[in-house]
Amino acid sequence: MNARLNVLGSQAAGTVLKNLTAANRAVSETGLPATTQELVKIRASQINGCGFCTDMHTKEAEAAGETSLRLNLVAAWRDATVFTDAERAALELTEEGTRIADAAGGVPDEVWARAAEHYDEEQLVALVALIALINAFNRLNVISRQPGGGYEAGQFG
Repeated sequence: MNARLNVLGSQAAGTVLKNLTAANRAVSETGLPATTQELVKIRASQINGCGFCTDMHTKEAEAAGETSLRLNLVAAWRDATVFTDAERAALELTEEGTRIADAAGGVPDEVWARAAEHYDEEQLVALVALIALINAFNRLNVISRQPGGGYEAGQFG
């Protein structure tokens, strides 16, 4: 598969990516656990079929010490015993927020309530922002056909 655009060589894309990355950095500096952040990015990327982001975030999670068992089970988290209740709530919110168009009325109150049991208001803001950001990154990469497979952990600093 060949990319439709050279997003790393485009001035306009560079500006957009710089701002999305700055927003992502702000999220990463909140109290939302780093492990949860990577799980959220992986799950949304799987749902959206973003090979580039799935490749990137599984490798970043692995470099940060995440186990292959947990990484291999992210797509089947509902049927896995290796995730905490807080991680499960974050993954559920990620799925509902990523598939927002599939449900009239958006994210169900029960899903929000489960997330609110585990995260304070600042962490919920971070979680919602992270879900929005990874979906933006996914759409940029899927639409422009950025291929997965060649990412190296730490590649973008």
